[in-house]
Amino acid sequence: MTVSDQQSNFAVGSKSFTAVAINCAAKAGEWIKTKLGNYTSLSLKYSAQDLVTEVDKGSETMIRNLIHTHFPDHSFLGEEGVEPGPEASEKALQRVRDAEYLWIVDPVDGTTNFVHGFPFFSVSIALSYKGEVIVGVVYDPMRDELFVAEKGKGAYVRGRRMEVSSDAALSKSLIATGFPADPHYALPMNMKGLQALVPQVRNVRSGGSAALHMAYVASGRLSGFWEFGLNSWDLAAGALLVTESGGKVTDTKGAPYDLGVRNVVATNGHIHEEMLTALAKADAAG
Repeated sequence: MTVSDQQSNFAVGSKSFTAVAINCAAKAGEWIKTKLGNYTSLSLKYSAQDLVTEVDKGSETMIRNLIHTHFPDHSFLGEEGVEPGPEASEKALQRVRDAEYLWIVDPVDGTTNFVHGFPFFSVSIALSYKGEVIVGVVYDPMRDELFVAEKGKGAYVRGRRMEVSSDAALSKSLIATGFPADPHYALPMNMKGLQALVPQVRNVRSGGSAALHMAYVASGRLSGFWEFGLNSWDLAAGALLVTESGGKVTDTKGAPYDLGVRNVVATNGHIHEEMLTALAKADAAG
């Protein structure tokens, strides 16, 4: 099923919010794909692992302009409009999180992969209403896979309803994590968790796009995902995908997900408590 076919399926939100999100993700994703191996500028942001190209900035500008064409009064929070580092991210979110309608966008989630030509990156677009995510879209342009969720209406990929995996124990689970750009706190904490969880699970993957990891939990390809030091634009769309597919999303200490969560655990629900307990036992819950 093509992106255009899916647009007609999901043009059901109030004022077609979902259709706009899908259109933005599809257009940005197709443009990003044409730039693979063809970007011209590369710079560092917060650390040597935190990269940005003109493609990230161009994608965000395209998405912002398209959204504001339809909804000029809506607020917008995009990764490239925020100074690097966790403090700046938190401040940027605080300024807009109570807006009536807030679009939360990661224009290229997986920039490091994009820079290296590793075909695992995505466009993540979420819409929150008074602080609660009501639409989430994650688009993988390399596989032409569009993951879409509307609050209360389920989540879909390629037009099919998604369901989380049925794995009932960590020992039967394939899970994922990432390696945070923050070398002082988030990375060491994640490494502690990795050391604790690897012997307890079937295996661990690290694809390099938190939004796609969450989409893969939603679609049952992974049974769990955790990572430290993420931002609202990494998580907002993916969190709705997971919950609308029957899964569970909390912070690493078990508190319910909200836009301010930076340290996340997202699972099929069945292994959630076991995963939280394993992280806590390893002193890897933050």
